[in-house]
Amino acid sequence: MTELPRPTTRLVTRQFALMWALTFVTFFAAFQLFPTVPLRLRELGASLAESGRFLSLFTAGSALGALFTGPLGDRLGHRRLVVSSALLFAGFLAAYALMPTRWGIYLLAFPHGIVWSGLLTATMASLAHVLPEDRRADGLSLYGLASPGGVIVGPLLGLWIFQRWGFAPIAWYLAACFLLLGALATSLPDDHVHGRPEGFKWPDAAVLTPCLVLFCIALGYGALNSYTAQEGLALGMKLPSAFLSFMAVGMVLMRLVMLRRGFGSRPSRKLPGMLLGAFVGLALLALLPGGMARHMASALLYGAGYSMLHTLLNAKLLESVDPQRRGSAFGALLFAFDAGIGLGSFSLGWIIGHYGYRLGWGLGALAMLAALPLALRLSRD
Repeated sequence: MTELPRPTTRLVTRQFALMWALTFVTFFAAFQLFPTVPLRLRELGASLAESGRFLSLFTAGSALGALFTGPLGDRLGHRRLVVSSALLFAGFLAAYALMPTRWGIYLLAFPHGIVWSGLLTATMASLAHVLPEDRRADGLSLYGLASPGGVIVGPLLGLWIFQRWGFAPIAWYLAACFLLLGALATSLPDDHVHGRPEGFKWPDAAVLTPCLVLFCIALGYGALNSYTAQEGLALGMKLPSAFLSFMAVGMVLMRLVMLRRGFGSRPSRKLPGMLLGAFVGLALLALLPGGMARHMASALLYGAGYSMLHTLLNAKLLESVDPQRRGSAFGALLFAFDAGIGLGSFSLGWIIGHYGYRLGWGLGALAMLAALPLALRLSRD
């Protein structure tokens, strides 16, 4: 049998490299913030269960904001939205550095999440103008190395700084990162403005099913962001951020494998298998004995499956939505993801605070399993 020729369209262009760098800086900064803000809240008197509420409020703002920042980017231009969101993000970080009370941090979290949604939806919509149509799955997989690259080193550096000098240096340093991000974003491709928006509409069927899948996945993911490092500290692990860092390693390894193997003509067929892999990883975190080795092993498997879920769902949206409404489509997907993160961080955080970490991880795994029928449906479409 003759092997089909691989696509020859050039993928790594200057604009693609810039988008990759922007995303790396975004996640490198954010994943220093997410595990250290709960620790700062504990310093200010928050309980273990309460410390996850920052992420709940942040992602609630991001989820609701995504429904409007996506269409806003379609109308005003995605480059403008990236630049303004990055600069506002820096302002919020500076405010955290100066905030002496936990209620003030909670108050800032919701509008901060709205700004985060603008940054992510506009970046993803801009990427659609950079990737060649015949290599979108490969391009999304290569682009997807940026976020786990930032996640690998971000928590390590953030927790190291926090344990030595506290939270304020992290916030100031990250504010500088986002000022740099805003400056870099001025070199993005020209804005593609599509005129007046059509107004808010509920997602059509092509967007709704990916949103439901991602919502179920995000329920467990939200608790992982807020509580894996805290469990590591409670167990006296030498590397409290082991789960987040090794999750990112698993994401990178799977993406490298898929770049070599390719996605074929129907990338969505791989969706159920990746979902099951991530489910098993989270289930092992709940069931395996031990501490450091349990975090490392389960994170590698979870990260390998989880990383491709975003790539496959994004590729599905790029194939099925109107190019003039891509910002709105990615906004709906981000709404589902962040709504799941916020609800998971709050509800599973309450369970963890009252009944222990393992029950929280187990319920997060069951939520992922509930998405399997929908993933099977997408794989057949």
